[in-house]
Amino acid sequence: MSKPTPDANVPIRRVDRILAFISLGLAIVAIGCFFAVILAAPLGVKDFTAGLWPLILVFPLIALPISFILIVVLLIMTFVRRARANRGG
Repeated sequence: MSKPTPDANVPIRRVDRILAFISLGLAIVAIGCFFAVILAAPLGVKDFTAGLWPLILVFPLIALPISFILIVVLLIMTFVRRARANRGG
């Protein structure tokens, strides 16, 4: 078994919060764009090549993988920070 942490509450760093909020924000906006595309056809949008529609179509394809990568980076940083706290360093 692993040793308990000296301090039960390991402080959350600013970088962790920034990564979490950026990842969450990207995912929420990407899902919103996804639903906008789904609802556009029944509402009568015929031309997806004009205006903001190309951006709305491509944004989830870029933002969701970036959001996933940021979550993985955040998890790795958290595991490393807790491992260091458990070792006492």
